[in-house]
Amino acid sequence: MKQRKQNGFTILEMIIVLSIIALIFLLTLPNIQQKQEIIHNKGCEALVEVVNAQVLLYEVEHLVPPTSISQLIAEGYLKEEQRRCPAGEMIEIVNGEAYAK
Repeated sequence: MKQRKQNGFTILEMIIVLSIIALIFLLTLPNIQQKQEIIHNKGCEALVEVVNAQVLLYEVEHLVPPTSISQLIAEGYLKEEQRRCPAGEMIEIVNGEAYAK
């Protein structure tokens, strides 16, 4: 009698493996989305602190605080893309301090 040599997986084995992979993906997806929100919030907080540091530097060099973020960009203290947080909020300067709005 000849014995058949099996080369590969059966459909049932593939379905089981794909089901396990899908289950793991479904369990980790909410955690990944939650972490992304935390990353955006921390990124915005860090950017506000950078802008506040540049406000202080501007004030030390010019002896007056900047009235807008446009002044900091025009003078080269910030780049245009630093006007906005990663989550999309605009950064504004109010009374010499930066805030995300």
